[in-house]
Amino acid sequence: MVFRKPPDGGWGWVIVLVSFFTQFLCYGSPLAVGVLYLEWLDAFGEGKGKTAWVGSLANGIGLLASPVCSICVSSFGARPVAIFSGFMVAGGLMMSSFAPNIYFLYVSYGIVVGLGCGLLYTATVTITCQYFDKRRGLALGLISTGSSVGLFIYAALQRELIELYGLDGCLLIVGALSLNILACGSLMRPLESSGSPPPEKPCVDKVPEQYFVYHEKEKTVEENISILEKGYTDEKSVNNVPDCKQDSVLSKNVLSSINVNEKDTYKKKVVEQTNFCKQLAKRKWQLYLTYWKETMVLFKNKVFSALFVAILLFDIGGFPPSLLMEDVARSANINEDDYYMPLISIIGIMTTVGKLILGILADFKWVNTLYLYVTTLLMTGVALFAIPFAKSYLTLAMLSGILGFLTGNWSIFPYVTTKTVGIEKLTHAYGILMFFAGLGNSLGPPIVGWFYDWTQEYDTAFYFSGFCVLLGGFLLLLAALPCWNACTNPSSKLPPNTYSYKVASSA
Repeated sequence: MVFRKPPDGGWGWVIVLVSFFTQFLCYGSPLAVGVLYLEWLDAFGEGKGKTAWVGSLANGIGLLASPVCSICVSSFGARPVAIFSGFMVAGGLMMSSFAPNIYFLYVSYGIVVGLGCGLLYTATVTITCQYFDKRRGLALGLISTGSSVGLFIYAALQRELIELYGLDGCLLIVGALSLNILACGSLMRPLESSGSPPPEKPCVDKVPEQYFVYHEKEKTVEENISILEKGYTDEKSVNNVPDCKQDSVLSKNVLSSINVNEKDTYKKKVVEQTNFCKQLAKRKWQLYLTYWKETMVLFKNKVFSALFVAILLFDIGGFPPSLLMEDVARSANINEDDYYMPLISIIGIMTTVGKLILGILADFKWVNTLYLYVTTLLMTGVALFAIPFAKSYLTLAMLSGILGFLTGNWSIFPYVTTKTVGIEKLTHAYGILMFFAGLGNSLGPPIVGWFYDWTQEYDTAFYFSGFCVLLGGFLLLLAALPCWNACTNPSSKLPPNTYSYKVASSA
């Protein structure tokens, strides 16, 4: 597919708008699952670690399947994938209202909803990057705020719906709202070049052409038969001499000739089909090897390798607060009457602010987005270390706001990835990175929950979370330092601000 130059406007702003609402509708409930988490603890009576798997799967399974999601978007386009995923998210939420146990929720809410969200996220990010170049940071920041606004609104909405209609009614209504994703997906018009040559036919479409020679041979046999019969009929009409015996012999000869030709043609077809299947299998195997070779080339870039470690550790440590902060407050015996706003809502609104501000900063030429991302990781680790010392609603609210703002670094992560590997390899590299991000999202909350089940307090869990995020930030900083590049590659003379991007883009 040949794309036009990104217009940085025009229909691109419609893409930004519908992508914003798509992420708002699909991620609102999974990100605000902390409200549902408390209800599921009371409804099913399972441990915190076991119950936390529901929310962690919903937020992690889509990222784990990012390579598959990337292939789907590349093969079918953003619009069909978005429409199909809308049905998945809505159906999964509605199915969850009938869950008889926690294991049913693992499938309906964790896998079905999570996979739908992953497909939608990949579709919105990919099509936005196609429509924007100079303003890509702003565009990605705007669409990524959709999930944060969804977190802010759905945290209060789901709590209100639970009080009015119960947990089951809440999930049914939220699932019905998610059907609006279908309208958003229908507006994701692909950016294609009007003068681009038509795509080459895949091998499967060319199969009939390979058998054309045999169709022609069959046609020749039929024509010869008709000509022979016609000549014989004309001869009989001229001579007017009936000869049944001669007619019978001629018919037998013709039929035997036809049978021989058909058998030969059939054998040739079988041989041709067998060879075609072998060639197709060989081609698929070559594509598979090419994919892994390209993956290995990406990992030869030390900045990309450090980036995947950092995103894994960041999601192990940085994601649990958005899921467990309400339970942290309840475990600290904070009176619900002191709540001015749900802590999850504070995280959501500050994540929106963080995504916008960090996205705008990423567009300034004097800002190195990789160092900006590292800064957010280090500050997140410090904030996680401070959570065990927060014993009042005010201090938890302040830390929730700080963590929410720093979590806004998701808006610049696609930007960092693009600058690191180039737009041509964005889909491939981003799928790999999102796989490790999903692994961290899936493991983080259950690990924190297990720490609580073992120790009956959250302090040790958040010390562990803070250590993970700090370790990932320091590793990424070490890989990006210009002095490290000079030690490992003395011939390199790239300026500090362009080191990571120039080296990585050649990978």
